[in-house]
Amino acid sequence: MNLNAPAFSSFSHDGLKLAYFDEGDPSGDPVLLIHGFASSALVNWVHPGWLKTLGDAGYRVIAIDNRGHGASDKPLDPEAYRPWVMAEDSIALLDHLRIPEAHLFGYSMGARISVFATLAHPHRVRSLVLGGLGIGMTDGVGDWDPIADALLAPSLDHVTHARGKTFRAFADQTKSDREALAACIRGSRDLVSRADMGRIEAPTLIGVGTKDDIAGSPQELAALMPHAIALDIPGRDHMLAVGDRVFRKAVLDFYAELSAREQLL
Repeated sequence: MNLNAPAFSSFSHDGLKLAYFDEGDPSGDPVLLIHGFASSALVNWVHPGWLKTLGDAGYRVIAIDNRGHGASDKPLDPEAYRPWVMAEDSIALLDHLRIPEAHLFGYSMGARISVFATLAHPHRVRSLVLGGLGIGMTDGVGDWDPIADALLAPSLDHVTHARGKTFRAFADQTKSDREALAACIRGSRDLVSRADMGRIEAPTLIGVGTKDDIAGSPQELAALMPHAIALDIPGRDHMLAVGDRVFRKAVLDFYAELSAREQLL
């Protein structure tokens, strides 16, 4: 057992039992972390150091295991994984914890979920951090059907598609439910229109690794939004950017600047 793992709780929403942790300073500003595809709250936020980083800085750190992932229930219908459906899980967690407004921080698929949550519930979102997804949010990130096929292959040895091999190996490493992940990848790829990105008023930081071949340009996405800034995470690919020190410092600086600005108002 990982002694550094936080205690998980669960709540019910949309007929599913969903796992989460709620750590850090209970009186601190809440940050809701929404992980990426084939990951989990532990893999995406605890192991790379985000829980410690944000907790040490005085924040209340909350993270959900998205449906189909981690310790949450795992439906097999792709329609259960539409990003606006998954976004409601995160808002329901805020309701469950009686939190009226939070910083939302999503990585990759979690960034997409965070945007859908913000569009549907703008008054619940104090700020956005979008990691691992740039202009791919609006323009797409390529053909992901081979990833679904790779997840359902008899073994990693049967997978020849390069990106499929990467995600199959990751799913095997995290002991994920591969059938649920295949349903998720088929259901969660809806794009956000450029016009909708332009409607997001929340202050936003968009961080993408300079070697990320999935996300697309953070600068192009930031240019669509009224209050967004882009961050290049040097020398990192899609899998490694999430825990990078440059990214962690930029997020802390972003939150500190927001707080200072709000105190002036």
